Amino acid sequence: QVQLVESGGGLVQVGGSLRLSCAASGSIFSLNAMGWYRQAPGKQRELVARIISGGGTNYAESVKGRFTISRDNAKNTVYLQMNSLEPEDTAVYYCNLHEYRGLYPMDYWGKGTLVIVSS
Repeated sequence: QVQLVESGGGLVQVGGSLRLSCAASGSIFSLNAMGWYRQAPGKQRELVARIISGGGTNYAESVKGRFTISRDNAKNTVYLQMNSLEPEDTAVYYCNLHEYRGLYPMDYWGKGTLVIVSS
């Protein structure tokens, strides 16, 4: 089983920065993708950023140029550096690990960390 534990959320003013961390533990394959999703009140969960084990990344258009995702494979940890935060970034941020077990895709989720951007 895989466990994901997020940290780093909180309250920040518009224009401020936060850094989220997510540590994965358990039986993890070396080839995987780790990422961050978010869900704002009344909205569907959406992809924020994702990074594969080889280092390739992709971002939601709304966060390009402001957020940076990175990972430490030795620590099975993924980070999300969030700069120039806007009220629209307010959401619960969830860590995700996506991997294949044989032919079967598996997704694991953290419990989420709340980010509030106040104006």
